[in-house]
Amino acid sequence: MIKFPARQKIRRAMIILSFVLLPATFVYISCPVIIRGASQGVATGGLIVFVLLFISSLLLGRLWCGWLCPGGGLQEIYILLNDKNVRTGRMNLLKYPIFLFILFIPLISAIRSAGGLKTIDLFYYTDQGISIAQQGSYTIFFVQIAFFTAFALLAGKRAFCHYFCPIAVILITGRKIRDLFRWPALQLSSDAGRCSNCRRCSATCPMSLDVNLMVRQGIMENSECILCGCCVDVCSENAISYSFGR
Repeated sequence: MIKFPARQKIRRAMIILSFVLLPATFVYISCPVIIRGASQGVATGGLIVFVLLFISSLLLGRLWCGWLCPGGGLQEIYILLNDKNVRTGRMNLLKYPIFLFILFIPLISAIRSAGGLKTIDLFYYTDQGISIAQQGSYTIFFVQIAFFTAFALLAGKRAFCHYFCPIAVILITGRKIRDLFRWPALQLSSDAGRCSNCRRCSATCPMSLDVNLMVRQGIMENSECILCGCCVDVCSENAISYSFGR
């Protein structure tokens, strides 16, 4: 069994804590709540969070997914029950039409029907700041948990992130814009000459990426990479590292 260094222990503690706090925070990542607020002309706290996540992705890529996403925290717990790699390739494209039909198109339609966003309410659909206390919140909350659970147990490691997550599309879009203009940002770098071909990096990747192949090809940029740093921390040859650059 691979033992993870301190940084990975901290990361896992942070992302699992994020899941533990989900009953109080789920309205900030809930598409139905954001759309409901928009239909009333309200820019909810969740909508503001989505905008901030997009802005962060211009410099930090999908770091949120690897370090702070509550859904990611639950899925990493489920890796203890099902650690098989997911099917990638074209299956990863599923989340793009899902993004359009469950978030983008309904959100634009809701804003138009309300005549635009007129107010900002950072605590929309909460009761005294606690998301789960609002009427109807339990249904939305447990539906979200059911989705995370089904994908993780049936399809494999972080399958929800690969196939369904609309936030992933937002962050990938920001990252693609960064790649287009090539301004400095957080990224992974590799030195193929140091690689011993042990494949520990691929074995420990929670996103089922063939990191070993990425290192050998010298192409570390991948839309599904969540910058969790697992590959960095298990590489005994220091062939992979974090960097901030072009």
